[in-house]
Amino acid sequence: MRDGVVQDIRLIDIFNKNGLKATFNINSGLYLPEDVTREKFRGRLKRSEAIALYKDSGHEVAVHGLEHKFLSKLKPTEMIHEVLEDRRRIEEDFGVITRGMTYAYSDYSTEAIEVLKQCGIVYSRAVASTLSFAFPSNFWAIQPTCHHANDKLMELADKFVNTAPRYPSGNWLFYVWGHSYEFDDRDNWDVIERFAEYIGGKEDIWYATNIELHDYVRAYEALVVNADTTLVYNPP
Repeated sequence: MRDGVVQDIRLIDIFNKNGLKATFNINSGLYLPEDVTREKFRGRLKRSEAIALYKDSGHEVAVHGLEHKFLSKLKPTEMIHEVLEDRRRIEEDFGVITRGMTYAYSDYSTEAIEVLKQCGIVYSRAVASTLSFAFPSNFWAIQPTCHHANDKLMELADKFVNTAPRYPSGNWLFYVWGHSYEFDDRDNWDVIERFAEYIGGKEDIWYATNIELHDYVRAYEALVVNADTTLVYNPP
């Protein structure tokens, strides 16, 4: 979920009630000023509100760009500032080591990916839906299963819950992305409430944040297996 808006308060409550995990991507340079009086329950969070909401919530807080800029339009030094300053502020405010990101506007380039690596970012997400349960083939351009407004959301949820992966050793990943303010805009909070209630609380599903997924895959890739696959060594 992206941008750090007041609707995240309600969304986190829904996720927590159903045992779901999420990654919230923050533009730390675009908080609502602390001295502004909010007339309606809309818009971006204040810094103090964001800290109260996300810190120690059990959900991941990750980079989204300091001011939500198109990375491919920036010079390298500007890219570094957009990414690294957002990371620095998030780490300072939430007391975490932040290693993940989502591209603003899903905009990125080969040069941008190299900048992310230099800034200590180990993954970043785009937005093109795959409508599949495949694990990421490229952690620098993670493609989700679908957006929460996709008309196949519940159909995919039913398949994910009730159909075994094709291969016995296989794993499936159901990755949903979106913005919490869209539920207000469309007056359809029932969509995410129904989805969360249906998909949550399953003993055979691991609910994970983006960084947990990344670290799990990287740890699996680091395993050393002997020729007849009877021994596995987990390097320290």
